[in-house]
Amino acid sequence: MNEELNEEPCEEGSPSEPSEQMSQDAPESAPSGDPEPDPDPEPPSEPEAEPESGPVQQETAPEAEAGHKTTSKSRPGQVHQNNVNQYFYGALDASGALFGVGAADSGNARRRAVGRLDAGEAEALIGSYVKPDCFGEALQALEEAGVVVLVGSPGTGKRSGAVALVEAVAEGSDHVVLSPGRSLDDLAGGRVAFERGVGYVLLDWMGEETSATADFDWRRVRDTVREQGAHLVVTTVHPAARVESVRYVPWALPDLAAVLRARLANAGCDGDTLRRAVDLMPGGCRITEVTAAAERIAGGARPAEVWQEYGSSAAQPVRGWFELDRTPQEWAELTTLAFVTGAGYREVETCQERLEHWLEPAFPPLFTEEDRAEAARRAVDRRQSLARNALITAEERKDGALTRTALVFPQPQYRQWVLEELWSRRSTLFWDGVRDWLTELVSGRPSLALQLSVAQGLALLARPAFDEVADNYLHSWAAGTAGRSGQSTANLVLQCMCLEENLAATALGIARGWARSISPALRSTATAAFSGALGVLFPTDAVHGLLQLMARRDGRPEEAAYALAGLVAVLAECGEDTGAVFRPLAYRLRVERETRTGRLNDHTLDTVLTVLRARDARTRRLVCATLLQNDPRQTDRLGQLWAGVLENLPRRRLALRGLYATLCQLPAVSQEPKTVAERFGRAVGAALAPGERPGLPTALRQAAVPSVEPDEELIDLFLTAVLSTEDTHG
Repeated sequence: MNEELNEEPCEEGSPSEPSEQMSQDAPESAPSGDPEPDPDPEPPSEPEAEPESGPVQQETAPEAEAGHKTTSKSRPGQVHQNNVNQYFYGALDASGALFGVGAADSGNARRRAVGRLDAGEAEALIGSYVKPDCFGEALQALEEAGVVVLVGSPGTGKRSGAVALVEAVAEGSDHVVLSPGRSLDDLAGGRVAFERGVGYVLLDWMGEETSATADFDWRRVRDTVREQGAHLVVTTVHPAARVESVRYVPWALPDLAAVLRARLANAGCDGDTLRRAVDLMPGGCRITEVTAAAERIAGGARPAEVWQEYGSSAAQPVRGWFELDRTPQEWAELTTLAFVTGAGYREVETCQERLEHWLEPAFPPLFTEEDRAEAARRAVDRRQSLARNALITAEERKDGALTRTALVFPQPQYRQWVLEELWSRRSTLFWDGVRDWLTELVSGRPSLALQLSVAQGLALLARPAFDEVADNYLHSWAAGTAGRSGQSTANLVLQCMCLEENLAATALGIARGWARSISPALRSTATAAFSGALGVLFPTDAVHGLLQLMARRDGRPEEAAYALAGLVAVLAECGEDTGAVFRPLAYRLRVERETRTGRLNDHTLDTVLTVLRARDARTRRLVCATLLQNDPRQTDRLGQLWAGVLENLPRRRLALRGLYATLCQLPAVSQEPKTVAERFGRAVGAALAPGERPGLPTALRQAAVPSVEPDEELIDLFLTAVLSTEDTHG
């Protein structure tokens, strides 16, 4: 174990590991275990490059802690990547992206993708489940070996199938969803604490095993799961690599008409509605489209109208447009709108003009005077050409008291289909021009709205052309080739990928790869990514990644600290378990306090102080104060963290000011601030060393800011609770 971590080995889901969970109080692999276990981050990689200057995250000015208005100061070279993530959660409008069917907003990314799946969540997934033909084979393999792997392309229903399988064999009603980043060694070596009678699901596994050791590694996993009396279902898109110890079952779609009937019948639809819905269902539907259509029809929508938006018939206007001979300008129009959706005429026309320049090598030159004259006329008349394009429409959007015109596709689904048609029909030379154009766009200090639109387009393009997006945009921009705005745009692409169930695990794998890179710029982009949607979906992976980045000798620990603070704020805003961050930090403080050897002591204390002073991006309120009211379960952990920084002399002044500001904000966030203050005081007092308590009242009052008028009774209640705490040290 790397001595910089100085952490004891522990099991995932055991009393010394933080949980990955869907509900806020259940550990990943032990539904009945300790709800607040501690972590064991894996040792960081050895340093591979000398540190160099680069972007850092936003730092809150100390003066802001007291709650009065102040101007935040930035360090030289700063990139506000955390602000991008806060915007993503606080004000994202992804309606033009249509990530997944029926997932036009960011709601599906505002909750964990891992952890305990309770009976209600399982019922929502499989309440109307229709078994495909391959279900029986998979069930038999699971019953015999305790482990089965479902292999199939995205959109074949592997997730619901996995939950249905563990539901069929597990003894209890609670199941656990594991992180897709888990390796076979994690599964076999005790990093996951499998429990008897519990069903485990590992969705979108990344398949990192080598063909030479795959069978041996799977055999270890199988034996471990069997010994513990558990069951494990793994889903992946990767075929088996000479594996005999565990069955890889090819997964296929169920009968979609049967799926539709089951969902409508379960919703109580009458027979006539059910028959019309099934009869009118078009070909080429994905299972997600069928479930989305069923929900709308069950809600009262007419089947004929609903089915116009799904399946092959819905895509026909797009495909029909591409069947005709189109001019270079028309190709540029649709390509521009695919990446710059929702902008006004001026911005679209300007972007289109630059794209046409980059696309010139992809089209044959014009030789006749007549052709050149026609091309010149159309170039001057871009607005009329846009108006004639059947796949482009102008809509009026309210912007406060004003109304603005935005160019969009007639149906949000068109954007995905346009990108698919462009990818299948245009050559590498065309896409080289698109790459250079988009790189130019994001390099030129674009607005956040433009960055987000480009990111949405690339996330949609990743479905048919993932390698194109990863190789020509994500890795390049994240490495800094398009400047700092390119890094933040690459971050936004990952956040948008998190809106798509089938791309979320891929986004996690990309960020993990960047975090291990020798490139400081890639590690910086990974740091920002972990503090956004990825951190909400995969909190334990994100926290482990950030702690490893903090531990690197060539790293930027302050950057990881700001990212952890941003992650706390985002988790709190989404109503998720902020303990995913607090638990490992409290664990590190405890270990360092007990051993007094911690080379990470300064980094850990600075990180704790940064996290405790985190503010909500919109309200500017201290997240710690809000959590004391909204999530009382975190009070003891927060008490331990505050005690750790209060006992450290070099950081005591900032800690006292932060604590004072937190207490002053309690009346603004709580209807019973005195009760919260007393509970908080007991937690801080229990964690403080006995010799530290008597001096706290004087020191805390000296930290008061004249411009803030505190609730003296509330302060007194807090301090009385601190001083009256019995000594729990020993």
